[in-house]
Amino acid sequence: MNVEEEVERLKVEIKRLGKVQPDGSYKVTFGVLFHDDKCANIFEALVGTLRAAKRRKFLTYDGELLLQGVHDNVEIILKPASEEAAASAATASDAVAKA
Repeated sequence: MNVEEEVERLKVEIKRLGKVQPDGSYKVTFGVLFHDDKCANIFEALVGTLRAAKRRKFLTYDGELLLQGVHDNVEIILKPASEEAAASAATASDAVAKA
């Protein structure tokens, strides 16, 4: 599975486990994601997938590196679909500019 596929799977899992917010975003804590059996079976490197999604501006959370136990209460926010589309377009244009 490539990084883009893992990020898409992560977005699905955040929507499944998280709570929708009034602005259309989804909020879940790192501990909930980390301790979920389905996520554990899907993601070999959950922290790496979170970082990739954050770099692509699909989600946000405080800090750079999340560690189980210490950061279980850190909130991960999946941006609303309209912001996701804008982030996806920006990522695509960055890739073209680098090529």
